[in-house]
Amino acid sequence: MSILNVEHLSHGFGDRAIFEDVSFRLLKGEHIGLVGANGEGKSTFMNIITGRLMPDEGKIEWAKKVRVGYLDQHTALEKGMTIGSVLSSAFDFLYDMENEMNDIYARLGDVDEDEMNKLMEEAGTIQDMLTMHDFYMIDAKVEEVARALGLLDLGLDKDVTDLSGGQRTKVLMGKLLLEKPDILLLDEPTNYLDVEHIEWLKRYLNDYENAFILISHDIPFLNSVVNLIYHMDNKKLDRYVGDYDKFMEVYEMKKAQLEAAYNKQQQEIKELKDFVARNKARVATRNMAMSRQKKLDKMDVIELAAEKPKPEFNFKTARTPGRYIFQTNGLVIGYDDPLSSALDLEMERGQKIVLTGANGIGKTTLLKSILGLIKPLSGSVTLGDYLEIGYFEQEMDQSVTTTCIEEIWNEFPAFSQYEVRSALAKCGLTTKHIESQVRVLSGGEQAKVRLCKLINRETNILLLDEPTNHLDVDAKDELKRALKEYKGSILMVCHEPDFYDGLATDVWDCSKWTTRL
Repeated sequence: MSILNVEHLSHGFGDRAIFEDVSFRLLKGEHIGLVGANGEGKSTFMNIITGRLMPDEGKIEWAKKVRVGYLDQHTALEKGMTIGSVLSSAFDFLYDMENEMNDIYARLGDVDEDEMNKLMEEAGTIQDMLTMHDFYMIDAKVEEVARALGLLDLGLDKDVTDLSGGQRTKVLMGKLLLEKPDILLLDEPTNYLDVEHIEWLKRYLNDYENAFILISHDIPFLNSVVNLIYHMDNKKLDRYVGDYDKFMEVYEMKKAQLEAAYNKQQQEIKELKDFVARNKARVATRNMAMSRQKKLDKMDVIELAAEKPKPEFNFKTARTPGRYIFQTNGLVIGYDDPLSSALDLEMERGQKIVLTGANGIGKTTLLKSILGLIKPLSGSVTLGDYLEIGYFEQEMDQSVTTTCIEEIWNEFPAFSQYEVRSALAKCGLTTKHIESQVRVLSGGEQAKVRLCKLINRETNILLLDEPTNHLDVDAKDELKRALKEYKGSILMVCHEPDFYDGLATDVWDCSKWTTRL
């Protein structure tokens, strides 16, 4: 049964086309991975099918009474909401149904027998729906999901605005999973999730009976949960049966076949044109030349898609620092309450350290405390000599209205316009991206703009907070290569073992010193 039909969808921003004549059909129970490079329009597609964005052309048609659950990258949670109230709001539609059922019961004393039978049947249907959706086990269900996502330890009465980015993502995901929608739409759900909770989500999605569409650049995760891939590329959407690895195998084969056919046709075109040019003026061979020209005119010319710019990250290294990058003495990090026990840590020149552990235990706070952006609750941080620090934050301010060019120019005022454009192009951004406001770009494109600032400044220590979030496969591979070759030191928060394997010299498990577990 078809849950969603998308027909002849076209959409763009200004003169930049995102989709052209895209059609798509989602069937009940399909587990789909939506993949493609940064900026190809995956999140835009989600926004269009959920009605948050109107397409320029095309028809989006959902089956009747289908309940859609959408986890996007930028859902807002307001002050005053608690973890428990957000999770329980997943059942608002059931509370509405219960009220409707109670209203029916209240009317029974005022109707005749026929009407009573009709109302009793209606109430019975609602009762069945409530039972099917676990209405009478709401508290137990909320507790079960909260425990599985590590939210129970925080306290269900905790205000959501006091949570870290990863914890907020977990709350939204928990609400969505409790809703048990007919179709789940998940936009990069593993961003900010630690390994343990990614494993739980993996098991949950494998057992999920309904359909889902998943956007993710985490290939091992994709491979473990999807059975179909839709590839968004060059304004089109192509369907592949199987997991991501199977898709890549078929995609590379199709690409090679198309290139072979293109080269063969180009050779034929060259020979035909050459024959026409040599023979059209001679009376004896004019008819043969005209026949070849007709063949040329009727030929369905194969076109190869323009090669996407591949990012190129090369970090500039500053002078060699002293032996110690930093040392902490009895450092207690936190805001109002301590997030850690007293820490005596040290990092030496040349180390590449990865910080791991659950969300909300203070990894980002530790980075900011070392940088001096947050005052420690007690203890001290001593920075080494001759440090040139490069800092990559998790997210950028979404209220910024500057273009990509302005962002880089503000950072490097001595650059010429050519140098600014070249620097952005090296990070895999096209001319249309470069001239756009940063806030309209995808998460991955925004990350490339921030990396552009980082690689054009001489540094000898990089502090990186989840640098792989939102980055597509090519950008992630290139970043790993660049960090392995980087001659300086690295202190990085990362939840992807595949990314830091072979790169890290040390892995620090922050759960060993947190006060939050």
